Amino acid sequence: MSGTHRDVGPPRAAAANGRLAEAAHLQAIEGNPLSPDELAMFEMFEREGWLPEERRAYIEKQIGNRRRVARQPLARRHTAGS
Repeated sequence: MSGTHRDVGPPRAAAANGRLAEAAHLQAIEGNPLSPDELAMFEMFEREGWLPEERRAYIEKQIGNRRRVARQPLARRHTAGS
């Protein structure tokens, strides 16, 4: 993104992976499991050392993109990707 990512070394990466696994487990317990795409996104954040502000901006952008697609009439959605 903006070049402010931090280098995530092995000890830090191991701790992050543990936190991610725990968070994913809690989401599943609450009946809202992470999708494979969501899990991959959070793994990317950890692997690349994204800062919290960058993560939030990325997620907000993804939500905005989904809303724009959802508001399109069905006929336009089918032709937009063609």
